[in-house]
Amino acid sequence: MTTENKSWLDRKEYPFISNYFDLPIGKMHYVDEGKGEPIVFVHGNPGWSYEYRKSIKELSKTNRCISADHIGFGLSDKPFDWNYLPKNHADNFEKFINHLNLDKFVLVVNDWGGPIGLSYAVNNPDKIKHLIITNTWMWSAKNDTYYRMFSGFVGGIIGRFLIKNFNFFGKVIIKKCIVDKKHFDKTIYKHLETKRDRKGCWTFPKQIIGSSDWLNSLWQKRKNIDNIPKTLIWGMKDIAFREQEFKVWNKELKNKTVVKLDNVGHYPHEESTEIFIDELKKAST
Repeated sequence: MTTENKSWLDRKEYPFISNYFDLPIGKMHYVDEGKGEPIVFVHGNPGWSYEYRKSIKELSKTNRCISADHIGFGLSDKPFDWNYLPKNHADNFEKFINHLNLDKFVLVVNDWGGPIGLSYAVNNPDKIKHLIITNTWMWSAKNDTYYRMFSGFVGGIIGRFLIKNFNFFGKVIIKKCIVDKKHFDKTIYKHLETKRDRKGCWTFPKQIIGSSDWLNSLWQKRKNIDNIPKTLIWGMKDIAFREQEFKVWNKELKNKTVVKLDNVGHYPHEESTEIFIDELKKAST
């Protein structure tokens, strides 16, 4: 099966075969390209597997590259009657990984892909060969004024209205998180075509605080991943996950390599692709 006939999707940029994993709530779309040591990429909000296209095109020459679109995103089904809670996305991801029956793999996470993917890692550390952690978090932010304000506004009535009616999260917020705007690709949000398609996108901001107990439960298990080799790749000019969040990871993570990208924002894989790919090559050998 090939990629759907979406007028907004440039198949030269995203030339991958479409695969689908059946969940009770709908079909989860994923790409599975190349052969060799597996690398699994996990996206956040409002993105989808498209944001890893440059890495997949290069790394699939030597590795098996896998990236799923969360339900409600990308080319996956977007059921309106589902709750889109992050812990349920994490359950979907675990089912997906179990379905693939991978032995050991490199896990790459960004944004909400952090807690969603790392939920699997802290519960199945024996399955992870290497962790690549970029601009994300995995702990309760309920006592952080910055996140409380962001979650309250973007996850509240006004933010939900703007996302639902104008695709505000992708068009405005994400653009602000990228330093060099030439790396801002509208395809990152074009998959959220209709108001009903955007429920997942407007649910995530509220859950920055709403899912505090779940996030805290993951953080309490962080020592489970101490022995896994890690690479922390951080865009230091990200306004979403700042130097403060970098410092938490840098202090708490064991067995790590740190790559600080001084003039990069939220998406190191988009904004500093060559360095990102080089680090993945090191991790997957």
